Amino acid sequence: MNNIFKLIICLGLPQIVSFLGALATISSVKTWYLTLNKPFFNPPSWIFGPVWTVLYLLMGLSSYYIWQKQESYFKSKALNHYLIQLFLNLTWSFVFFGLKSPIFAFIVIIVLLIYIFKCVILFQKIDKKASFLLYPYLVWVSFASILNFSIWYLN
Repeated sequence: MNNIFKLIICLGLPQIVSFLGALATISSVKTWYLTLNKPFFNPPSWIFGPVWTVLYLLMGLSSYYIWQKQESYFKSKALNHYLIQLFLNLTWSFVFFGLKSPIFAFIVIIVLLIYIFKCVILFQKIDKKASFLLYPYLVWVSFASILNFSIWYLN
């Protein structure tokens, strides 16, 4: 498969997840979410879009570096974990904003965090640069987990 085509797929897939996740948030983010008690460390709303844009770009590049490598057991496992974490990422948006369920969203985000960590470990065995590109995502979702729990607890 052509490298440019692979790059387009790798960069496009997280953007599709981003778009679908945004659809889940549209109705609730300007209504229900505004009524929630939030912790003092809750970032301003405008920060989420730019942060996620960068994170989805880094995820796409990271997966591209892995996809370029020679076929192996670790590569297959790493890409499967990557796809699972993308699915969980999307699921979180629908559970938190669509179902308006911070507690179930917290369960989803913890599983997501585990899969991101597994991706970091598996990617490192294949390409250290690809693994490194996932670190900001791991940090942000760790923070988001604490934020999610705090929102649930405060409400």
